[in-house]
Amino acid sequence: MAKLLITGANGQVGFILSQKLRNESKHEVLALSHAELDITNKEAVSSIVDSFAPDVIINCAAYTDVDKAESKIKLAYDVNMNGVKYLAEAANKCNATILHISTDYVFDGGKTDKYTEKDIIHPISVYGSSKAKGDTILLSLSPKAIILRTSWVFGEHGNNFVKTILGLAKSKDTLAVVSDQIGGPTYAKDVATALIYIAEQIIEDGNIRYGIYNFAGKPCVSWYDFSKTIFEEAVSQNVLEKSPLVNAITTADYPTPAKRPLNSCLDLTKIQQVFGIQPSDWQAALKNIKAYIE
Repeated sequence: MAKLLITGANGQVGFILSQKLRNESKHEVLALSHAELDITNKEAVSSIVDSFAPDVIINCAAYTDVDKAESKIKLAYDVNMNGVKYLAEAANKCNATILHISTDYVFDGGKTDKYTEKDIIHPISVYGSSKAKGDTILLSLSPKAIILRTSWVFGEHGNNFVKTILGLAKSKDTLAVVSDQIGGPTYAKDVATALIYIAEQIIEDGNIRYGIYNFAGKPCVSWYDFSKTIFEEAVSQNVLEKSPLVNAITTADYPTPAKRPLNSCLDLTKIQQVFGIQPSDWQAALKNIKAYIE
């Protein structure tokens, strides 16, 4: 029986990951929320990792408020860079492998094609930069690390676009949604499933290809098209009586504190070839819209 340590266990991915592991895994699982383990506390990280001695650490802890990060720069870097550094240092002491979740926001979105794992990172926001720094530090400190780079994560738990847009539809007849940013919506449960599969491969056979892997939903869509699909499903499932009128706008029409990449599409070839993991099916994840209603 192996030992798995989950950080950020109350976040979008961490919550469902912890649930699935507790229900399905034969391994010993220690799932800790931010309240139980603040990864910016170096001594706390070292103490927990030393005492539990995990075989695999799955880091789901992150500061993900993209716009607030522009004004909370220190906090974003403390969590997304320093916290990752502390986990890597602690993992090295007990020879643990780290599975870490990253983001499409490490790219500037200027590429016309899908981003591969080999593309040079160039973040355009504090959030993206802090995540990029964390990724770089992790790979430099830990030869046994896998980074799962994902995009547009949504699920039944936590705050996300699907829940927000459905909430707005209750009170507004007309909505304006950005149409020139494209990416792959990714279902949190699919991220958790991918992480568990990779963790099992690490436990069963440590001789695997470490490094960065893209994992996201398919096909890529704009936020505008994503919202239209959400409303179509909500109406067909009788969650909404009718869809609000959705107007397409550009990023320039909707200024935000943080810049966002226009192209967030990730190439998913590598993870399919190495692990046989298929893309997240975001359309299937919308077949129970009621689960996203608060």
